[in-house]
Amino acid sequence: MTNKEKTMEKLLLRKKIIRAFILLLVVAALVFLPPVMAGSRRAEVSLPPVAATLFAVRTEYAEVRTLQAYIEVNANIVSSHQVAVLPDVGGLLTSMRVNLGDEVQAGQLLAQVDPSRPGAVFSISSVHAPVSGMVITNPATTGSTVTPATPLLTLALDGSIEIEAFIPEREVGQLRPGLGAEVRLEAFPGETFHATLTQLSPVVDPLSRTKRVILTFNNNTHQQRVSPGMFARIRLNTRTHQNVVSVPQEAVIEHRGRTVVYVLNTNDVLPAMPSGIPFVEMREVSVGVNVNREVEITSGLQPGEAVVVQGKQFLTDGTPVRVLGRTI
Repeated sequence: MTNKEKTMEKLLLRKKIIRAFILLLVVAALVFLPPVMAGSRRAEVSLPPVAATLFAVRTEYAEVRTLQAYIEVNANIVSSHQVAVLPDVGGLLTSMRVNLGDEVQAGQLLAQVDPSRPGAVFSISSVHAPVSGMVITNPATTGSTVTPATPLLTLALDGSIEIEAFIPEREVGQLRPGLGAEVRLEAFPGETFHATLTQLSPVVDPLSRTKRVILTFNNNTHQQRVSPGMFARIRLNTRTHQNVVSVPQEAVIEHRGRTVVYVLNTNDVLPAMPSGIPFVEMREVSVGVNVNREVEITSGLQPGEAVVVQGKQFLTDGTPVRVLGRTI
């Protein structure tokens, strides 16, 4: 082989090596370059780690309110003055002239009793109303046998309507004459009557563990509409707590033996917190009364501060949040 041929062979081999190297570079670029580029783009659009972990919450403001404590129980409309009507003699009840709910006048004929018995005939004995009032019990049935000790019916005197209720023993420490009450009757839906506690039993019933109380209507005109035996629901107002800072009961939680609330904070005090993103501060508070799902805050919170009422289960002190809404 001549020198010229050897030179040509070396050039061809060199070209093959160069082509192989270029092909290897192209393959490497196709394999490794796309992931690198994608990672670069992801890095450019990735959110700050704090912004990616925002928890949605709802808040309400601490406000100065008047909280009215109360006791709510069932009650009955009763008559404070009632008279049982008895016959003068025993015998067969031959006539009953009135029905349940009738209004009667003093001296009105109510019933007749025949005192006759086998072998002896006596004149009919008439029974008259001793007082004016309303028949509040079912009268005795005609044809029944009665004695001078058998009540034929019961009359409630006019103007003697009262409200009778029984208060659980755990609540009796709040009772005193003069307390006001709101009364609702099933017979008058949507209406509210007002009454005052006038009588308080000196003892607690050992069987029911309740104390009997009597209330009277503030308006005498109610006497013409309300009847003994009606069912009532009363709300007896006990203590008034004026001008107290309060929050919804849902905002207050127990945490490791402390009573706390999560307070919304918008100050940029956390170095990792992007500007404008609020966070919550766990704050210990002291609480007072709990009335109708409103809790009195005696210390640790100022009026106007927003507290979390929904979404608390995911929070810790300093957690960034997204506020969905507030109820003022």
